Amino acid sequence: MTPRRPADSAGPVPEAAAAPVSNPPPDPTAPADSAAPPTIGAAADALAGLTALQVLRTLGSSPRGLTDGEAAARLDRAGGNTLPAWRAVPWPRRFLRSTRDPFTAVLLLLGVVSSLVASWGTACVILALVLVSCVLRTFGEHRAARSMAALRGLVATTVTVLRRDTGQAPPRARELPVDELVPGDVIRIGPGDLVPADVRLLRAAGLTVQQSALTGESVPVVKEPVDTPGPAPDGLLTRPELCFQGSSVASGTGTAVVLATGQATQFARAHTPPGPQRASAFDRSVHGISWTLVRFMLLTPPLVLMAGAALRGRGLETLPFAVAVAVGLTPEMLPVIVTTCLARGAARLARAHDVIVRRLPALHDLGAMDVLCLDKTGTLTQDRPVVDGAFDAEGRPDPGVAHWAAVNAWWTLNLADLPSPDALDEAILTAAAAPDAAFLGAASLGPASLGTAAPDAASLGAGSPALAGPAAHTPYEPDAAYQAHEPYDAYEAVSALPFDPLRRLSTAVVRTPGVLGSDTLVVKGAVESVVERCALTDAERLRLLATAADHADQGLRVLAVATAERRSRPRGYTTADERGLTFRGFLTFRDALAPTADEALRGLAEHGVTVKVLTGDHPGTAARTCQELGLELDPDQVRRAEVIDGLSDADLADLARRTTVFARCTPAHKARIIAALRAAGHTTGFLGDGVNDLAALRSADVGIAPCGAADFARESADAVLTTKDLTAVDHAVLAGRHSSGNISSYLRITLSSNLGNVIAMLAAGLILPFLPMLPTQVLVQNLCFDAAQLAFAYDRPAGHLLRRPAALRPHDFLRFITGFGLLGAAADLATFAVLAWSVHGSLGGAGQESFHAGWFTENLLTQALVMVLLRTGRRAAEGRTPSPVRWAATALAVLGVLIPLTPVGPWCGMSAPPPAYYPLLAAVLALYALALVAVRNRYARHQRATEQQTG
Repeated sequence: MTPRRPADSAGPVPEAAAAPVSNPPPDPTAPADSAAPPTIGAAADALAGLTALQVLRTLGSSPRGLTDGEAAARLDRAGGNTLPAWRAVPWPRRFLRSTRDPFTAVLLLLGVVSSLVASWGTACVILALVLVSCVLRTFGEHRAARSMAALRGLVATTVTVLRRDTGQAPPRARELPVDELVPGDVIRIGPGDLVPADVRLLRAAGLTVQQSALTGESVPVVKEPVDTPGPAPDGLLTRPELCFQGSSVASGTGTAVVLATGQATQFARAHTPPGPQRASAFDRSVHGISWTLVRFMLLTPPLVLMAGAALRGRGLETLPFAVAVAVGLTPEMLPVIVTTCLARGAARLARAHDVIVRRLPALHDLGAMDVLCLDKTGTLTQDRPVVDGAFDAEGRPDPGVAHWAAVNAWWTLNLADLPSPDALDEAILTAAAAPDAAFLGAASLGPASLGTAAPDAASLGAGSPALAGPAAHTPYEPDAAYQAHEPYDAYEAVSALPFDPLRRLSTAVVRTPGVLGSDTLVVKGAVESVVERCALTDAERLRLLATAADHADQGLRVLAVATAERRSRPRGYTTADERGLTFRGFLTFRDALAPTADEALRGLAEHGVTVKVLTGDHPGTAARTCQELGLELDPDQVRRAEVIDGLSDADLADLARRTTVFARCTPAHKARIIAALRAAGHTTGFLGDGVNDLAALRSADVGIAPCGAADFARESADAVLTTKDLTAVDHAVLAGRHSSGNISSYLRITLSSNLGNVIAMLAAGLILPFLPMLPTQVLVQNLCFDAAQLAFAYDRPAGHLLRRPAALRPHDFLRFITGFGLLGAAADLATFAVLAWSVHGSLGGAGQESFHAGWFTENLLTQALVMVLLRTGRRAAEGRTPSPVRWAATALAVLGVLIPLTPVGPWCGMSAPPPAYYPLLAAVLALYALALVAVRNRYARHQRATEQQTG
């Protein structure tokens, strides 16, 4: 929590910097404490277009503040200035929410039906699987929520308020708890204060505000009172006269009237928990596959019943078998496999790469992501500028310009009442202190390098009175990097005029080195402000402004530096002395790149993820950053976001596909671009860190918040990076593909195997005079297969699966399971022929038991073959250590052979098949394995050809 300034430390607001605000004329007919505002708690956007006087009148207030009686009445009506709590989801609600999964709902339905037909074993197994899956998912999401429990320290605890005892009493500054603040209160803010509500400035002196909690931008924003606000196309946060709850004062002081408190503030609106979660790529995929299976399962029982009644004269006695067939088609282990794969991947990400996955299905979406949109500031860059170069008026490198800029930054910081350097001054001092800063003239930082003798000692207190002098301020204590600037102490400081938003420049005054009776003014600031104060012709000014514009078009921020010699004098320096300056040159800045941004972008490109930058910055700034990170950009790949305003969604999707950088984006632009990409079939992620990114975070299939993001951006994201390492995004993508690859393997193998079994069962039901497999045998077979399939959650996917987005596409699955399912059914039917020959046509009790045992064994052996031959896991990397899937398949095959031969066989209605059956079965399995390999290779070639055509 930022320490709160004492009540009287804000000090009086300088009248010279005040915006004139007249008191509203009192109503002579109104009693002293009865003025009730027409709109208590009106939001900032409703009052933004009014003048300061109109705002005060609307709120029933004045620059002298409210009376105690008025404030108490408003507190009763509007409520306290507190944020809505983000309530943690309790365990029972998380558990019930986990049952909304389509597969889980289908399994619950089948469990209920099994109970109705007295198939208690099947019902118990199904309900146990549902319970395990829901518990695993609930535990994983609860652990992620616990990791995300963040301190909400963005709201102040106390505030300096002007209050009056009665209507005629003078106002007094009081320190009050922030929750007692009401609309219409007049407050004072100063350096280090947290803005406690949405406010409108009445007066300000050199006020800059840090709005990173709201916008994600780390550079402080200049705020100043504006009596007649104009339109703000970029949103309320860009209005200079408005400050918002959640921001903090970087420098300067101000007096403001409170517009909105509590849940009416912009901070609270953004902090409100989001509505229903949008359907993600995982949800769409699972729903598609679920409905395909539901159609099959709904058709299966009626077909079995009708076939049995029509051909064999059987009635409802076949209903348990029909339900068992439907259960056999269902991948009942899917909820457990999916939850285990995602939970293991999320735990591995959190442990190894410091990524918190807050919603388990988001891990699949990370693996399926083929487009990542991101905001430049705070993601690709570090939210701080660095010096790019120093040039004279002719564009030649000039270390002297950097030297004078550093002198200005150093002494302004030490002599003015600034809590810390602003971002540009910090960049100047850091660059000058760097050992490799030769281009800045690091060797010429001292005055001796300028051809003048350095004074033996610096005297901070000597000289004329200053606007902000050392006698009234403890010198700034630099860190280790700044302590390399000992040459600056060789100057005898005189005075400093700090930056303010009206002048848009700062001035440091030092004794001219080696010249008695002479002072040097060092001026640094906005190019327009500095140039107009220099002794230049109009043509020279235009040339310098054009040079600065050229630098800006290249994505650089530009400051101008000028100096002037003045005769030493006893009176202090003022802004009137900033005239007749000598132009020294330009200092250019670029955004500091995130250390791992280039590596992260290369990794994403190698893994098939296209990166698009959606930023509010100038197009040149965004393009320069992308080029520095190795993104090759054509001119038509950088566009201003306003071009999309007149486009249809289809046209926007086409434009977004061809564009890499959208600059000057508003939050609405970002959300619309992402929605267009999703509508075009892309699985889209968004990486953003501010309140202005919330709409985009919620619009994407998967929202990602980087380290240092605003608290409520983290709360809205599906995945959160807890370190500044951007390569964690690439690791998260690979983890998602790892989990998705295992889920995909399970689905392909299980569904194709189950479909083959169901087709064979239906055919056998039409051919045989008895049930081809008893419900108990179906249950035991499913239990064995289900236990073996748990190994898929621990498998290692093949490397080629990690190089491209991994999405569960229902159409691809349907084609795969149909082809391999028919092949499995053919193997089962061949087994029927072998069994019919083996039991010598005997279809009595012993023959039926042998038939059941033979088919039971063949089913488990074919399923083991499918697990080994159709899995997508690594092979070359396994070496001598078989994968978990191979171990599980071996165990499944052993069980398939042994169970009919053990006492469990008779209990399940099976007897040992004749010895002649086993060689024939081995031949069938060998042919089946050859057919599997041939069809698998053909399918792989078809997949590669399709990817080449689409890629």
